[in-house]
Amino acid sequence: MTEMVFGHVAAARSSEPILTRWWRTVDRWTVGAVLGLIVIGLVVGMAASAPLAERLGLPPFYFVIRQAAFATLGVALMVGISMQDVRTVRRLAVMGFVGALLTCLALPMIGTDFGKGAVRWVSLGVLTVQPSEFLKPAFVGCAAWVMASTFDRRGPPGKFLSFLLACGCAAMLALQPDFGQAALLLATWGIMYFVAGASVPLMVGIAGGVAAVGAFAYENSQHFARRIDGFLAAEVDPRTQIGYATNAIQEGGFFGVGVGEGSVKNILPDAHTDFIIAVAAEEYGLVLCVIVIGLFLFIPIRALYRLTEERDPFARLAGAGMAGLVGLQAFVNLGVAIRLLPAKGMTLPFVSYGGSSLLAAGIGMGLLLAMTRKRPQRDVLEALEHSA
Repeated sequence: MTEMVFGHVAAARSSEPILTRWWRTVDRWTVGAVLGLIVIGLVVGMAASAPLAERLGLPPFYFVIRQAAFATLGVALMVGISMQDVRTVRRLAVMGFVGALLTCLALPMIGTDFGKGAVRWVSLGVLTVQPSEFLKPAFVGCAAWVMASTFDRRGPPGKFLSFLLACGCAAMLALQPDFGQAALLLATWGIMYFVAGASVPLMVGIAGGVAAVGAFAYENSQHFARRIDGFLAAEVDPRTQIGYATNAIQEGGFFGVGVGEGSVKNILPDAHTDFIIAVAAEEYGLVLCVIVIGLFLFIPIRALYRLTEERDPFARLAGAGMAGLVGLQAFVNLGVAIRLLPAKGMTLPFVSYGGSSLLAAGIGMGLLLAMTRKRPQRDVLEALEHSA
């Protein structure tokens, strides 16, 4: 009976145009949430980036136009990747991980720090690429592939191998130094490991190990210690980025001071990137911030809900990892702006300006959408329910 229904469903779907099949099977609510975040980023970016463009002698909407171009390319990547089957996405993730990892390893020789004290970028003249942004979604796919091999009969110890992979990538990022991205990568791996069936005592032990590494970094890295000390200080220096951002959020109130009337964008050098939520809060108020937070809560929750019906271990682990990565990165960015977390230069996905951030977010969301699409196994269950 199942085979007869499956054959009927497969025959009915095989003649569908690829775009029609994609639109029918993709999670359209998540696509809408992503597009909503991109639109919010462009609207807020018009105000946040104009002062910087003026200081650099560029047209007022120079950065907004570039952001729109990168966002368009990011959406194209998202759609293209989400159209692929699980096996193709797995191959792309592994190849992308190898390429991003090799580029990150070569940063001491080919990278630059742009005077920020951390060698994280590769300058290509008109473009600047941050390889660690692309490493994150590729790592999720690669780690999910390795971890899923544990479920194969006579498979390798995939969970342990993925742990070594995560530690190696985190150590490389910490040496840049980029402790925030390293912690984000480890936390994402922890989510995947938990979904794969890790025991709670083991997770507690890993968390203790991470805390020990953090204590070691605090004692041996002035860069790390300075940020922790600033976070733990009783009062915020009003002349720091955190001080300006906190004041802007308070000034915005519920409905903001008015479009274009904010002042924090004229003070913060990273108003259009790391602290764009401060600009949004000051000019548009708490209302827009609640919408942004709601969208970032909706995307991972929606993804995890759809993944409960997924049987493929790789798809389940990769989808959960990518959902966790998006949610955690948004949490870090927003948490820093309100001093809930130590200062960390991390973009708000789809909202902050940045070519590498937008393209990598598009790739990652394409992976997530590919893992949460409806598959023949679900069509069979639906057909059986209707035929009963």
